[in-house]
Amino acid sequence: MRIDIWSDLVCPWCYVGKRRFEKALVQFDDTDAVEIVHHSFQLNPAAPRDRTSSRREMLMQKYGLSAPQVVAMDARMTQTAAAEDLDFQLEDTLTGNTFDAHRLVHLARAHELQDAVVERFYRAYFTEQRSLFDAASLADLAGDAGLDRVDTETVLNTDRYADAVASDIETARRLGVNGVPFFVIDGRYGISGAQPAEMFLDVLRRAAADHQSVGR
Repeated sequence: MRIDIWSDLVCPWCYVGKRRFEKALVQFDDTDAVEIVHHSFQLNPAAPRDRTSSRREMLMQKYGLSAPQVVAMDARMTQTAAAEDLDFQLEDTLTGNTFDAHRLVHLARAHELQDAVVERFYRAYFTEQRSLFDAASLADLAGDAGLDRVDTETVLNTDRYADAVASDIETARRLGVNGVPFFVIDGRYGISGAQPAEMFLDVLRRAAADHQSVGR
């Protein structure tokens, strides 16, 4: 059974959704038969690739929020993350363009390290306040997750996997995805958002039952 997950690496709900899905997967009887593929999505594709900006100021401008409203929103998000055993440190976080980080996630898939790289990027950004927007930081983090630094720097210094990122985003558009995380279970069940683990588990079991019915 294949699980396709569209997410952006600076999306807090994507990290929460990943953890909730993993909690469901632990309870699923046929975990060994599950293949997970992470796909690229950009919430702010127009962000400049050569500089960063304040995440809170970006949210204020994008959604027309006041500074206290953004602080309150971050507090709620931090509390939600804590319920999933995630430590979010959102104050003074910077934001930028995630295109290059997504390209490294595609490199990671080629080396069967995709989940490790995605997890490392999430933790670096949301807990450690490290950058996902410059080559040196990305290379260090990818190395932490097991990718070869020469391979990583080769990707970052070229346009390798740019087409793969663009293809992921185009596929999401065709599917009608306008927010992430978005999960496709076994090519037939779509789940939008960081739903409770119980919902993920129910859909996993339903998809498994479908396979059993076909096999009879």
